[in-house]
Amino acid sequence: MNTASYSASLKEQDESTVNKYHWRIVFTAGTGFFTDAYDLFIIGVVTAILTPLWHLTKFELSWLNGASLIAAAVGAVFFGTLSDKLGRKKLYGLEAAILVVGAIWSACTTSFTGLLMARILVGLGIGGDYPSSATVVSESANRKNRGFLVLLVFAMQALGLIVGPLLASLLLSLHIPHDYVWRILLGLGALPAASVIYLRRTIKESKRFLMTKEAPLEVGRVVHDLVDGHDDLTPPTLAKGFKKQSLLSSKWLKCMIGTGGAWFLMDVALYGNGVSNNLILSTLSPHANILQHTLVSVLIFLVFAVPGYFLSARYIDRIGRKPIQYMGFIVMTIAYLLIAIPGVSKIVPLFIIIYGMSYLFINFGPNATTFLIPSEIYPTSIRAKAHGISAAIGKCGAFIGAFTLPLLLASKGMSYVMTMMAVMSFLGIFATMFIPEMKNVSLDEVEEGITA
Repeated sequence: MNTASYSASLKEQDESTVNKYHWRIVFTAGTGFFTDAYDLFIIGVVTAILTPLWHLTKFELSWLNGASLIAAAVGAVFFGTLSDKLGRKKLYGLEAAILVVGAIWSACTTSFTGLLMARILVGLGIGGDYPSSATVVSESANRKNRGFLVLLVFAMQALGLIVGPLLASLLLSLHIPHDYVWRILLGLGALPAASVIYLRRTIKESKRFLMTKEAPLEVGRVVHDLVDGHDDLTPPTLAKGFKKQSLLSSKWLKCMIGTGGAWFLMDVALYGNGVSNNLILSTLSPHANILQHTLVSVLIFLVFAVPGYFLSARYIDRIGRKPIQYMGFIVMTIAYLLIAIPGVSKIVPLFIIIYGMSYLFINFGPNATTFLIPSEIYPTSIRAKAHGISAAIGKCGAFIGAFTLPLLLASKGMSYVMTMMAVMSFLGIFATMFIPEMKNVSLDEVEEGITA
Protein backbone atom coordinates (compact mmCIF):
# COMPACT_ATOMS: atom_id res chain seq x y z
CA MET A 1 0.00 0.00 0.00
CA ASN A 2 1.42 3.41 -0.93
CA THR A 3 1.56 6.62 1.10
CA ALA A 4 -1.38 8.21 -0.70
CA SER A 5 -3.75 5.35 0.13
CA TYR A 6 -2.74 5.45 3.79
CA SER A 7 -3.31 9.21 3.94
CA ALA A 8 -6.70 8.94 2.27
CA SER A 9 -7.91 6.17 4.56
CA LEU A 10 -7.92 8.25 7.74
CA LYS A 11 -7.84 11.78 6.37
CA GLU A 12 -11.29 12.55 7.76
CA GLN A 13 -10.21 11.88 11.33
CA ASP A 14 -6.85 13.61 11.00
CA GLU A 15 -8.43 16.79 9.67
CA SER A 16 -11.46 16.81 11.99
CA THR A 17 -11.93 19.20 14.90
CA VAL A 18 -11.99 18.22 18.57
CA ASN A 19 -15.46 16.92 19.41
CA LYS A 20 -17.42 15.36 22.27
CA TYR A 21 -16.06 11.87 21.60
CA HIS A 22 -12.50 13.17 22.03
CA TRP A 23 -13.49 14.85 25.30
CA ARG A 24 -15.06 11.64 26.57
CA ILE A 25 -11.87 9.72 25.88
CA VAL A 26 -9.79 12.43 27.56
CA PHE A 27 -11.99 12.30 30.66
CA THR A 28 -11.99 8.49 30.76
CA ALA A 29 -8.23 8.22 30.41
CA GLY A 30 -7.46 11.31 32.50
CA THR A 31 -9.36 10.15 35.57
CA GLY A 32 -7.24 7.04 35.62
CA PHE A 33 -4.11 9.14 35.39
CA PHE A 34 -5.27 11.22 38.33
CA THR A 35 -5.40 7.97 40.30
CA ASP A 36 -1.99 6.86 39.04
CA ALA A 37 -0.35 10.08 40.23
CA TYR A 38 -2.22 10.07 43.52
CA ASP A 39 -1.21 6.48 44.29
CA LEU A 40 2.43 6.90 43.27
CA PHE A 41 3.13 10.12 45.11
CA ILE A 42 0.99 9.73 48.24
CA ILE A 43 3.31 6.95 49.37
CA GLY A 44 5.89 9.63 50.22
CA VAL A 45 3.49 11.09 52.79
CA VAL A 46 2.38 7.65 53.98
CA THR A 47 5.93 6.44 54.63
CA ALA A 48 6.66 9.63 56.57
CA ILE A 49 3.67 8.80 58.80
CA LEU A 50 4.48 5.08 59.05
CA THR A 51 8.17 5.43 59.90
CA PRO A 52 7.62 6.25 63.60
CA LEU A 53 4.53 4.02 63.84
CA TRP A 54 6.11 0.88 62.41
CA HIS A 55 9.74 1.81 63.15
CA LEU A 56 10.66 1.39 59.50
CA THR A 57 14.32 1.02 58.62
CA LYS A 58 15.88 2.96 55.74
CA PHE A 59 15.84 -0.25 53.73
CA GLU A 60 12.13 -0.89 54.35
CA LEU A 61 11.36 2.75 53.62
CA SER A 62 13.12 2.53 50.27
CA TRP A 63 11.22 -0.65 49.34
CA LEU A 64 7.84 0.88 50.15
CA ASN A 65 8.73 3.95 48.11
CA GLY A 66 9.96 1.91 45.17
CA ALA A 67 7.94 -1.34 45.04
CA SER A 68 5.06 0.03 42.98
CA LEU A 69 7.53 1.49 40.48
CA ILE A 70 9.12 -1.87 39.66
CA ALA A 71 5.63 -3.40 39.44
CA ALA A 72 4.61 -0.55 37.13
CA ALA A 73 7.45 -1.52 34.78
CA VAL A 74 6.09 -5.08 34.60
CA GLY A 75 2.52 -3.86 34.16
CA ALA A 76 3.48 -1.49 31.35
CA VAL A 77 5.16 -4.22 29.29
CA PHE A 78 2.40 -6.76 30.00
CA PHE A 79 -0.52 -4.51 29.10
CA GLY A 80 1.31 -2.89 26.18
CA THR A 81 2.15 -6.24 24.61
CA LEU A 82 -1.37 -7.63 25.01
CA SER A 83 -2.90 -4.40 23.72
CA ASP A 84 -1.07 -4.85 20.41
CA LYS A 85 -2.17 -8.48 20.21
CA LEU A 86 -5.78 -8.34 21.45
CA GLY A 87 -6.79 -4.74 20.84
CA ARG A 88 -7.06 -1.53 22.85
CA LYS A 89 -10.67 -2.14 23.93
CA LYS A 90 -10.42 -5.70 25.30
CA LEU A 91 -8.09 -4.84 28.19
CA TYR A 92 -9.00 -1.20 28.85
CA GLY A 93 -10.55 -0.99 32.31
CA LEU A 94 -8.77 -4.03 33.74
CA GLU A 95 -5.88 -1.86 34.93
CA ALA A 96 -8.37 0.39 36.76
CA ALA A 97 -9.93 -2.64 38.46
CA ILE A 98 -6.47 -3.72 39.63
CA LEU A 99 -5.94 -0.24 41.10
CA VAL A 100 -9.19 -0.54 43.06
CA VAL A 101 -8.23 -3.89 44.58
CA GLY A 102 -4.70 -2.70 45.37
CA ALA A 103 -5.89 0.50 47.05
CA ILE A 104 -8.37 -1.34 49.28
CA TRP A 105 -5.78 -3.95 50.19
CA SER A 106 -3.26 -1.20 51.03
CA ALA A 107 -5.72 0.45 53.39
CA CYS A 108 -6.56 -2.77 55.23
CA THR A 109 -3.13 -4.31 55.71
CA THR A 110 -1.55 -4.64 59.14
CA SER A 111 2.05 -5.50 58.28
CA PHE A 112 4.99 -4.26 56.27
CA THR A 113 4.87 -7.36 54.05
CA GLY A 114 1.15 -6.93 53.38
CA LEU A 115 1.57 -3.28 52.45
CA LEU A 116 4.51 -4.11 50.21
CA MET A 117 2.46 -6.73 48.32
CA ALA A 118 -0.48 -4.34 47.98
CA ARG A 119 1.81 -1.64 46.58
CA ILE A 120 3.11 -4.13 44.03
CA LEU A 121 -0.48 -4.77 42.89
CA VAL A 122 -1.14 -1.03 42.67
CA GLY A 123 2.01 -0.69 40.58
CA LEU A 124 0.82 -3.32 38.09
CA GLY A 125 -2.36 -1.32 37.51
CA ILE A 126 -0.50 1.96 37.19
CA GLY A 127 1.95 0.48 34.72
CA GLY A 128 -0.85 -0.92 32.61
CA ASP A 129 -2.47 2.49 32.39
CA TYR A 130 0.52 4.12 30.70
CA PRO A 131 0.51 2.33 27.32
CA SER A 132 -3.25 1.73 27.38
CA SER A 133 -4.34 5.34 27.90
CA ALA A 134 -1.61 6.94 25.80
CA THR A 135 -2.32 4.69 22.82
CA VAL A 136 -6.11 5.01 23.03
CA VAL A 137 -5.99 8.81 23.09
CA SER A 138 -3.22 9.18 20.50
CA GLU A 139 -4.93 6.89 18.00
CA SER A 140 -8.27 8.65 18.50
CA ALA A 141 -6.96 12.21 18.16
CA ASN A 142 -6.82 14.45 15.13
CA ARG A 143 -3.43 15.44 13.73
CA LYS A 144 -3.54 19.11 14.73
CA ASN A 145 -4.49 18.55 18.39
CA ARG A 146 -3.00 15.12 19.12
CA GLY A 147 -0.28 16.41 21.43
CA PHE A 148 -2.73 18.65 23.28
CA LEU A 149 -5.24 15.83 23.87
CA VAL A 150 -2.66 13.29 25.04
CA LEU A 151 -1.01 15.79 27.37
CA LEU A 152 -4.35 16.95 28.71
CA VAL A 153 -4.78 13.38 29.94
CA PHE A 154 -1.27 13.48 31.38
CA ALA A 155 -2.01 16.81 33.08
CA MET A 156 -4.50 15.02 35.32
CA GLN A 157 -1.37 13.77 37.06
CA ALA A 158 -0.95 17.32 38.36
CA LEU A 159 -4.28 17.13 40.15
CA GLY A 160 -3.23 13.86 41.75
CA LEU A 161 -0.04 15.52 42.95
CA ILE A 162 -2.06 18.29 44.60
CA VAL A 163 -5.03 16.34 45.98
CA GLY A 164 -2.88 13.76 47.77
CA PRO A 165 -0.86 16.19 49.91
CA LEU A 166 -3.94 18.40 50.47
CA LEU A 167 -5.93 15.45 51.80
CA ALA A 168 -2.99 14.48 53.98
CA SER A 169 -2.73 18.04 55.31
CA LEU A 170 -6.45 18.13 56.06
CA LEU A 171 -6.45 14.81 57.90
CA LEU A 172 -3.34 15.67 59.89
CA SER A 173 -4.73 19.08 60.86
CA LEU A 174 -7.88 17.42 62.21
CA HIS A 175 -5.68 15.45 64.62
CA ILE A 176 -7.02 12.13 63.41
CA PRO A 177 -4.84 9.28 64.74
CA HIS A 178 -1.98 8.71 62.32
CA ASP A 179 -2.77 5.00 62.05
CA TYR A 180 -6.09 5.98 60.47
CA VAL A 181 -4.69 8.80 58.34
CA TRP A 182 -2.41 6.66 56.19
CA ARG A 183 -5.13 4.03 55.70
CA ILE A 184 -7.64 6.65 54.57
CA LEU A 185 -5.10 8.18 52.19
CA LEU A 186 -4.32 4.86 50.51
CA GLY A 187 -7.94 3.66 50.47
CA LEU A 188 -9.24 6.80 48.78
CA GLY A 189 -7.22 5.88 45.71
CA ALA A 190 -9.89 3.27 44.91
CA LEU A 191 -12.64 5.84 44.27
CA PRO A 192 -11.53 7.57 41.03
CA ALA A 193 -10.32 4.28 39.56
CA ALA A 194 -13.67 2.62 40.23
CA SER A 195 -15.53 5.53 38.64
CA VAL A 196 -14.06 4.96 35.16
CA ILE A 197 -14.10 1.17 34.85
CA TYR A 198 -17.46 1.20 33.02
CA LEU A 199 -16.45 4.07 30.72
CA ARG A 200 -13.24 2.30 29.78
CA ARG A 201 -15.02 -0.96 29.07
CA THR A 202 -17.43 0.76 26.67
CA ILE A 203 -15.05 2.74 24.44
CA LYS A 204 -14.84 1.86 20.76
CA GLU A 205 -11.92 -0.08 19.37
CA SER A 206 -9.13 1.99 17.80
CA LYS A 207 -9.58 2.12 14.03
CA ARG A 208 -5.83 2.06 13.53
CA PHE A 209 -5.64 -1.22 15.45
CA LEU A 210 -8.51 -2.54 13.32
CA MET A 211 -6.52 -1.67 10.20
CA THR A 212 -3.74 -3.99 11.38
CA LYS A 213 -6.44 -6.69 11.44
CA GLU A 214 -7.81 -5.79 7.99
CA ALA A 215 -11.26 -4.68 9.13
CA PRO A 216 -12.15 -1.78 6.81
CA LEU A 217 -15.91 -1.73 7.49
CA GLU A 218 -15.41 -1.51 11.24
CA VAL A 219 -12.80 1.21 10.66
CA GLY A 220 -15.40 3.21 8.81
CA ARG A 221 -17.83 3.03 11.73
CA VAL A 222 -15.21 4.17 14.24
CA VAL A 223 -14.00 7.04 12.05
CA HIS A 224 -17.64 8.10 11.65
CA ASP A 225 -17.89 8.64 15.43
CA LEU A 226 -14.53 10.37 15.71
CA VAL A 227 -15.43 13.03 13.15
CA ASP A 228 -18.70 13.83 14.92
CA GLY A 229 -21.05 11.59 13.00
CA HIS A 230 -20.72 13.05 9.51
CA ASP A 231 -22.51 10.93 6.92
CA ASP A 232 -20.49 12.04 3.89
CA LEU A 233 -17.26 10.30 4.79
CA THR A 234 -15.00 8.73 2.25
CA PRO A 235 -14.73 4.99 2.97
CA PRO A 236 -11.24 3.85 3.95
CA THR A 237 -9.15 2.72 1.00
CA LEU A 238 -7.76 -0.58 2.17
CA ALA A 239 -6.30 -3.16 -0.10
CA LYS A 240 -4.83 -4.71 3.02
CA GLY A 241 -4.20 -3.65 6.59
CA PHE A 242 -1.29 -1.77 8.09
CA LYS A 243 1.95 -3.68 7.69
CA LYS A 244 3.12 -5.38 10.88
CA GLN A 245 6.57 -4.35 12.00
CA SER A 246 9.14 -5.61 14.47
CA LEU A 247 10.39 -3.63 17.44
CA LEU A 248 13.75 -5.37 16.94
CA SER A 249 14.43 -3.59 13.63
CA SER A 250 17.32 -1.13 13.74
CA LYS A 251 15.07 1.89 13.19
CA TRP A 252 12.77 1.16 16.12
CA LEU A 253 15.61 0.09 18.40
CA LYS A 254 17.21 3.47 17.75
CA CYS A 255 13.94 5.16 18.63
CA MET A 256 13.78 3.07 21.81
CA ILE A 257 17.12 4.52 22.90
CA GLY A 258 15.47 7.90 22.62
CA THR A 259 12.10 7.15 24.21
CA GLY A 260 13.20 4.66 26.86
CA GLY A 261 16.52 6.35 27.57
CA ALA A 262 15.07 9.83 28.03
CA TRP A 263 12.23 8.44 30.19
CA PHE A 264 14.70 6.54 32.37
CA LEU A 265 16.94 9.54 32.94
CA MET A 266 14.04 11.88 33.61
CA ASP A 267 12.36 9.50 36.05
CA VAL A 268 15.50 9.10 38.16
CA ALA A 269 15.25 12.80 38.92
CA LEU A 270 11.44 13.09 38.98
CA TYR A 271 10.67 10.24 41.35
CA GLY A 272 13.76 10.78 43.42
CA ASN A 273 12.59 14.36 43.81
CA GLY A 274 8.90 13.69 44.35
CA VAL A 275 8.81 10.55 46.48
CA SER A 276 11.60 11.79 48.72
CA ASN A 277 10.24 15.32 48.96
CA ASN A 278 9.57 15.04 52.69
CA LEU A 279 13.05 13.65 53.31
CA ILE A 280 14.63 16.56 51.45
CA LEU A 281 12.55 19.08 53.37
CA SER A 282 13.41 17.32 56.64
CA THR A 283 17.08 17.74 55.85
CA LEU A 284 16.53 21.45 55.26
CA SER A 285 14.28 22.00 58.27
CA PRO A 286 14.69 19.13 60.74
CA HIS A 287 12.46 20.63 63.44
CA ALA A 288 9.33 20.99 61.29
CA ASN A 289 6.60 18.33 61.59
CA ILE A 290 4.98 16.18 58.89
CA LEU A 291 2.08 18.61 58.43
CA GLN A 292 4.40 21.57 57.86
CA HIS A 293 6.51 19.63 55.37
CA THR A 294 3.39 18.42 53.55
CA LEU A 295 2.02 21.96 53.25
CA VAL A 296 5.33 23.18 51.83
CA SER A 297 5.19 20.29 49.34
CA VAL A 298 1.68 21.34 48.28
CA LEU A 299 2.87 24.91 47.79
CA ILE A 300 5.80 23.79 45.64
CA PHE A 301 3.56 21.53 43.52
CA LEU A 302 0.88 24.20 43.13
CA VAL A 303 3.17 27.08 42.23
CA PHE A 304 5.70 25.23 40.08
CA ALA A 305 4.58 21.74 38.99
CA VAL A 306 0.96 22.36 38.00
CA PRO A 307 1.66 25.22 35.54
CA GLY A 308 4.29 23.03 33.87
CA TYR A 309 1.75 20.34 32.95
CA PHE A 310 -0.66 22.77 31.35
CA LEU A 311 2.05 24.78 29.60
CA SER A 312 3.15 21.53 27.95
CA ALA A 313 -0.40 20.74 26.81
CA ARG A 314 -0.92 24.27 25.49
CA TYR A 315 2.32 24.63 23.54
CA ILE A 316 3.22 21.07 22.51
CA ASP A 317 1.53 21.37 19.10
CA ARG A 318 2.96 24.86 18.55
CA ILE A 319 6.57 24.51 19.68
CA GLY A 320 7.06 20.80 19.05
CA ARG A 321 8.03 17.77 21.11
CA LYS A 322 11.82 17.85 20.88
CA PRO A 323 12.33 21.58 21.61
CA ILE A 324 10.28 21.29 24.81
CA GLN A 325 12.16 18.16 25.88
CA TYR A 326 15.54 19.76 25.19
CA MET A 327 14.54 22.88 27.12
CA GLY A 328 13.38 20.85 30.11
CA PHE A 329 16.53 18.77 30.40
CA ILE A 330 18.76 21.85 30.09
CA VAL A 331 16.95 23.79 32.82
CA MET A 332 16.86 20.72 35.09
CA THR A 333 20.62 20.31 34.70
CA ILE A 334 21.25 23.93 35.65
CA ALA A 335 18.82 23.85 38.59
CA TYR A 336 20.31 20.71 40.13
CA LEU A 337 23.86 22.02 39.73
CA LEU A 338 22.88 25.23 41.52
CA ILE A 339 21.35 23.29 44.41
CA ALA A 340 24.50 21.15 44.59
CA ILE A 341 26.63 24.22 45.38
CA PRO A 342 27.61 23.98 49.07
CA GLY A 343 25.54 26.31 51.21
CA VAL A 344 22.65 26.80 48.77
CA SER A 345 20.53 24.12 50.44
CA LYS A 346 20.86 25.99 53.75
CA ILE A 347 19.25 29.13 52.30
CA VAL A 348 15.71 27.77 52.39
CA PRO A 349 13.91 30.43 50.25
CA LEU A 350 16.57 30.21 47.54
CA PHE A 351 16.52 26.42 47.66
CA ILE A 352 12.74 26.27 47.27
CA ILE A 353 12.82 28.63 44.26
CA ILE A 354 15.50 26.62 42.45
CA TYR A 355 13.95 23.30 43.49
CA GLY A 356 10.59 24.58 42.26
CA MET A 357 12.03 25.64 38.91
CA SER A 358 13.30 22.11 38.43
CA TYR A 359 9.71 20.91 38.93
CA LEU A 360 8.36 23.46 36.46
CA PHE A 361 10.69 22.39 33.67
CA ILE A 362 10.40 18.69 34.42
CA ASN A 363 6.71 19.06 33.63
CA PHE A 364 7.06 21.74 30.94
CA GLY A 365 9.61 19.36 29.53
CA PRO A 366 10.49 15.66 29.58
CA ASN A 367 7.89 14.44 32.07
CA ALA A 368 5.21 15.33 29.53
CA THR A 369 7.06 14.63 26.30
CA THR A 370 8.38 11.21 27.31
CA PHE A 371 4.75 10.12 27.82
CA LEU A 372 3.56 11.56 24.50
CA ILE A 373 6.35 10.71 22.07
CA PRO A 374 6.19 6.87 22.30
CA SER A 375 2.47 7.03 21.50
CA GLU A 376 3.29 8.73 18.17
CA ILE A 377 6.59 7.64 16.66
CA TYR A 378 6.00 3.87 16.53
CA PRO A 379 3.73 2.11 13.99
CA THR A 380 0.35 0.77 15.07
CA SER A 381 1.33 -2.90 15.23
CA ILE A 382 3.96 -2.22 17.93
CA ARG A 383 2.79 1.13 19.34
CA ALA A 384 1.39 -0.01 22.70
CA LYS A 385 4.20 -2.50 23.28
CA ALA A 386 6.84 0.12 22.47
CA HIS A 387 5.14 2.62 24.75
CA GLY A 388 4.95 -0.01 27.48
CA ILE A 389 8.64 -0.87 27.16
CA SER A 390 9.58 2.82 27.15
CA ALA A 391 7.48 3.35 30.28
CA ALA A 392 9.02 0.26 31.89
CA ILE A 393 12.52 1.56 31.27
CA GLY A 394 11.38 4.85 32.76
CA LYS A 395 9.95 3.17 35.84
CA CYS A 396 13.25 1.37 36.38
CA GLY A 397 14.80 4.83 36.54
CA ALA A 398 12.04 5.90 38.90
CA PHE A 399 12.79 2.93 41.14
CA ILE A 400 16.47 3.79 41.22
CA GLY A 401 15.63 7.37 42.16
CA ALA A 402 13.06 6.44 44.81
CA PHE A 403 15.09 3.57 46.26
CA THR A 404 18.57 5.09 46.30
CA LEU A 405 17.93 8.77 46.96
CA PRO A 406 16.89 8.35 50.62
CA LEU A 407 19.97 6.20 51.20
CA LEU A 408 22.31 8.59 49.36
CA LEU A 409 20.79 11.62 51.05
CA ALA A 410 21.49 10.06 54.44
CA SER A 411 25.02 8.89 53.61
CA LYS A 412 26.36 11.39 51.05
CA GLY A 413 24.35 14.56 51.62
CA MET A 414 22.34 16.98 49.48
CA SER A 415 25.16 18.19 47.19
CA TYR A 416 26.04 14.67 46.08
CA VAL A 417 22.42 13.75 45.34
CA MET A 418 21.73 16.89 43.34
CA THR A 419 24.94 16.45 41.34
CA MET A 420 23.78 12.97 40.36
CA MET A 421 20.41 14.38 39.27
CA ALA A 422 22.21 17.00 37.17
CA VAL A 423 24.21 14.27 35.42
CA MET A 424 21.02 12.31 34.64
CA SER A 425 19.36 15.43 33.24
CA PHE A 426 22.39 16.29 31.10
CA LEU A 427 22.45 12.80 29.57
CA GLY A 428 18.77 13.24 28.72
CA ILE A 429 19.75 15.93 26.21
CA PHE A 430 21.66 13.33 24.19
CA ALA A 431 18.91 10.70 24.43
CA THR A 432 16.51 13.22 22.86
CA MET A 433 18.62 13.24 19.68
CA PHE A 434 17.43 9.71 18.84
CA ILE A 435 13.74 10.59 18.40
CA PRO A 436 11.93 12.14 15.41
CA GLU A 437 9.79 15.27 15.66
CA MET A 438 6.05 14.52 15.33
CA LYS A 439 4.55 18.01 15.43
CA ASN A 440 1.77 18.20 12.83
CA VAL A 441 2.64 14.73 11.49
CA SER A 442 -0.10 12.17 10.89
CA LEU A 443 0.25 8.78 12.57
CA ASP A 444 -0.41 7.26 9.16
CA GLU A 445 2.93 8.57 7.91
CA VAL A 446 4.66 6.39 10.51
CA GLU A 447 3.20 3.31 8.80
CA GLU A 448 5.14 4.12 5.63
CA GLY A 449 8.32 5.05 7.48
CA ILE A 450 8.10 8.68 6.41
CA THR A 451 9.23 10.11 9.74
CA ALA A 452 12.97 10.57 9.97
